[in-house]
Amino acid sequence: MTTPDKAPASPRVPVTLRVNGSDHHLLVEPRHTLLDTLREDLRLTGTKKVCDMGNCGACTVHQDGHSVYSCLTLAVEANGSEVRTVEGLADAGELDPVQEAFIRADAFQCGFCTPGQLMSLRALLDARPDPTDEEIAKAVTGNLCRCGAYHNIMKAGRLAAEIQAERRATGNGPTAGMEAAE
Repeated sequence: MTTPDKAPASPRVPVTLRVNGSDHHLLVEPRHTLLDTLREDLRLTGTKKVCDMGNCGACTVHQDGHSVYSCLTLAVEANGSEVRTVEGLADAGELDPVQEAFIRADAFQCGFCTPGQLMSLRALLDARPDPTDEEIAKAVTGNLCRCGAYHNIMKAGRLAAEIQAERRATGNGPTAGMEAAE
């Protein structure tokens, strides 16, 4: 019995990414996704690989300030981009308001969807510091929670906005120095 020959690897191409404030110069296969590049090449495993089809949102990251499904984004498409993952939320060891809110509101059960939920809510709060419940719901619509913790996720979204506003008012913690979106 013979085994089929392995398909030859695609030629690798150079990609430069700025991930969580650090520059990375990589050689990746053109078919390699941003998700696989983050997890395999950079060993940033907080971004979850679940459906690999853009259905669940667990792989949500920020690319140049916008939420994207990293499983649907090729690494070569992200070349030259600023990428932020869940590992980049905390600042100097202090939790981001969305992280603190998730803990305080018990907005996770198994925790598998949590990185994507956090990144979606962070993008919302970056754009709208005082979002409505409808805006919070819309922000996390693309993130599937198999445990059904949606009530607490909504509560965490409201609480995160409050924590962020308090930090800005007092000048304490991550996001304290950020200007409110216009």
